[in-house]
Amino acid sequence: MEMGGIASVGECMLELSGGSGGNWRMGHAGDTFNTLWAMRALTPETIAADYVSAFGDDPFSADQRNFFADHGIGTAASPVIPGRRPGLYAITLAGAERSFTYWRADSAARCLADDPQALEKSLEKRALVYFSGITLAILEEPARKTLIAALETARENGSRIAFDPNYRPRLWASPEAARAAIDAALAVCDIALPTFPDEAELYGDKDLQATMRRLAEAGVGEIAIKNGAEPTLLSAGGGTVLIPAVAVADPVDTTGAGDSFNGAYLAARVAGLAPETAARRAHKVAAAVIQVHGALAPFSVLREAFAEA
Repeated sequence: MEMGGIASVGECMLELSGGSGGNWRMGHAGDTFNTLWAMRALTPETIAADYVSAFGDDPFSADQRNFFADHGIGTAASPVIPGRRPGLYAITLAGAERSFTYWRADSAARCLADDPQALEKSLEKRALVYFSGITLAILEEPARKTLIAALETARENGSRIAFDPNYRPRLWASPEAARAAIDAALAVCDIALPTFPDEAELYGDKDLQATMRRLAEAGVGEIAIKNGAEPTLLSAGGGTVLIPAVAVADPVDTTGAGDSFNGAYLAARVAGLAPETAARRAHKVAAAVIQVHGALAPFSVLREAFAEA
């Protein structure tokens, strides 16, 4: 089967940012969309890029799909759900560090796995499929199982599956539920891109090496453990290596840094670059992203950083 195209599965929300003086900017963002944004910027236009989700039938949902299309991102066979709408979140900043307030109970994306045939169609013949722990967390248990089954089918048909556990406690009923779902996801993934503080919180890992051992024992063959401004621990093909982060003296906004790392890393891997080269390029891109406001850096910023690495 000829493989081509990339897909990211999850929830893209309306983003309110820059709310000083009561004046807010509205954009579109969410962890898996932020990652696809970077992949779209850093892969040739001949490679299709699709955001696999579910959308509402309201004007904001239509604007969101138009925004995707304007930037070369499709939606494959993602359904439009009557009466649903996008989730919404607002970013508040303390210096460069951010916090989030969410409104997402009626999010259409919670229905992304309600049509198994549409989901499988959206994932067909993909060179790479990406998803996250937040993708899992917004779904009910039966829908999580449907998604994992669709990912397993895509993998059996030749797709590489990439996953960031991205643990957010408030989205889960319990740590036990999160661990069960994330463990099931790890069983069908080829590339894991976790963040160490998340793994330490959920699994009690004492250090990066403990996280690396656990993921390797789960059968993941390629692992890049992010750790903020500290080096990334990378394992692919047997050995491990620390890849230093790129220092930024005065970051503007850390929103989307890890997501952009993931997108740059995966774009490099889709292009056939070695894992170590991919991680170095990913750090350069993440460093560029935290020097601009918002989760979605301009394509030109992403491309310049990626080319310089």
